[in-house]
Amino acid sequence: MANGAQKRLQDHLLALKNDERVFENSFEGISRMILADEIEKVVANGRTTYDFQIFRRGKKHIVGMYDEINSFVSYVKDAAEGGSSKEMAYVLVGEPGNGKTYFVEYVSRLYREFLAADRNRKYTFRFTGLDGIGSYGKITTIESQTYEDPAILAMNLHDSRDESLAHLGRKYGFSDELIASLMENYRPLGACSGYIWNDLREHCDGNLEQMLEHIQIVPVPLTESLGTVTGKYPAKDKITSSAVDLLGEESIQRLLHITDTNNPFRFDLRRGALARVAGGGIHFSDEMFKNKKDLVQVYLGVIQNRTIEIDGYKWPIDTLIIATSNNSEFNRFLAEKEEAPIVDRCRISYISHNTNYLLQEQLTQYAIGSETKTTLMREKLHQDPNLNYASSVTAILSRLPRTEKLTPIETMKLAAGEIAGEKSIKTLAEVIDTLSQDTDITNRFGQKGLGQRNLGRAVQLLVESSETNEGECMFAHDVFGTMERVILDYVHDNNDRAKYLEDLKTAKGLYRERIMTEMFNAYMDEPQAIRKDVMNYVNMIIGIDAEHLGPDKMWKYKDPQTGELRALKVDERFIKSIEERLQLKTDEQRESFRTSIRKIYGQKIGVDPNYDFMDNLELVKAVTDVRLKSDIAGAGSLIGALANRTNEENQKLYDRMIDTMLGKLKYCRTCAQKTIEYFCTQEDET
Repeated sequence: MANGAQKRLQDHLLALKNDERVFENSFEGISRMILADEIEKVVANGRTTYDFQIFRRGKKHIVGMYDEINSFVSYVKDAAEGGSSKEMAYVLVGEPGNGKTYFVEYVSRLYREFLAADRNRKYTFRFTGLDGIGSYGKITTIESQTYEDPAILAMNLHDSRDESLAHLGRKYGFSDELIASLMENYRPLGACSGYIWNDLREHCDGNLEQMLEHIQIVPVPLTESLGTVTGKYPAKDKITSSAVDLLGEESIQRLLHITDTNNPFRFDLRRGALARVAGGGIHFSDEMFKNKKDLVQVYLGVIQNRTIEIDGYKWPIDTLIIATSNNSEFNRFLAEKEEAPIVDRCRISYISHNTNYLLQEQLTQYAIGSETKTTLMREKLHQDPNLNYASSVTAILSRLPRTEKLTPIETMKLAAGEIAGEKSIKTLAEVIDTLSQDTDITNRFGQKGLGQRNLGRAVQLLVESSETNEGECMFAHDVFGTMERVILDYVHDNNDRAKYLEDLKTAKGLYRERIMTEMFNAYMDEPQAIRKDVMNYVNMIIGIDAEHLGPDKMWKYKDPQTGELRALKVDERFIKSIEERLQLKTDEQRESFRTSIRKIYGQKIGVDPNYDFMDNLELVKAVTDVRLKSDIAGAGSLIGALANRTNEENQKLYDRMIDTMLGKLKYCRTCAQKTIEYFCTQEDET
């Protein structure tokens, strides 16, 4: 029978028995939704953790947040298994603009999509033909106000619970196992459903068949805008907010029809946000601790007892309660010691900013926008290929705390899982552990810094500037100016502002080094020129000690990417020049460096055959400098040639490089010219 036709309770119970529909609480549903998808293992900040793929799909998926997602999944799983989490709310606390609200709304969207599948759909019941009873006036149908599942009604058909369960076994052939699983989520009917069911019992003289004719099964609407299944309650100001917004209130309209003043249906629960998600939904309380005290007290009762209570009447609810709060509001709330019981009922998860600059590139793309941007004159706006890198690195460096054990660049590279010279990921793990002991949350790793909104503001300022509109291009170096503007305008703490401005200088230095590499690639007319030279150096220092290296210094090796046999001439002068640039003066220093490179090669190539050492900034910089020096008799002369285009040869070189940048390196004429201009200055030299 089609789902639309299964309007009777009997049909619904048979569908439940045949596993065509499910009866589970909100925790079980969400837990099943997440754990049924793929789960991978990843290393984040030196620790192995799980990566739930359900959060990584789609156009604008969640980026990073590994520890936070693990914490949420274990909370939901514990609650689904009947643990103490069942009586708690999940609260995300952190700085503004780090993705708390986005995470909750993403989970809500996934849950609505999950419930849209036929087997997972939520159902509720309504009472019909009530005008025949007499005390309901012109009200003919009443839907369960808290979207109770038909299975809840089935477990409360008779006054005695045992009798109701025995009826399920006798009439519908429910096995003891199925009845036991239903009983795990048993709850009494809500005040108004229980009252109406009793009225029907009296009206039908206790004839169950007749009573069930007044029951109609309907699906719970999944429309986001109705606030059913997933609902949001944003913190309002002190005057307009009241418990009515959460719980509901007495309805004058209903009192005009209902003659029995004891009837709890006189309370309109759907006026409140909780009743609409009470049938296995998610209630999202945005900025929970901004609410006034009496409203937070209402939450305490709801979280602990999972009931809506008005004037002594009770409506049991089945809801996952998620809340968010920023650090300052939460700390203010904690300072008021009498509010301890509510925090005791919350599982607090401190959400940090993303600290992985490689993952940040996806978030930066969200901030820049996926749509094709245009200038104010409706011309197409080009994006400098280095814009994302410059923006991401600036944001990430601001989020990394200062430590004596690591430089900011080493911290940044280790946090992205890259090599940072002699420093190991273990050092970063120690730094994070030490910082996590700090009682002030904002001093912990990744808890402070320029958030996603600040990054968005910097991009907005870049897009609206006259240089961008005139040149029809978002030039990467200009983003440092807009980032500085954002730091000066939106960061109010003097110490933070000073640190972020220092980080901005470091980011400019990294951008400078990237441009040196880009210019060499453009000069060589080859997008991967530096990458090839870096790998040549690595292969040469492996081949230099090879037993079968002949007097011609030719070394044959198997390329791990293609599996083909390749020949390479070991150029000792090239090796020595690079090592001199790396300040390796003695044979011991050189040998030590070579050993570390060989070790990294051995560890990485087995796991990732495409690993190319391009994350080793010192090595990349040394190779770039050496190649610029040997090919063009010094970077100075390339700068000179590009800056002074009075003779024909220099002009040809300039034109050729511009052509390569346009054709192979994704530049437009504006950013190609500006990048060469920047390369010719001594700006941001490190």
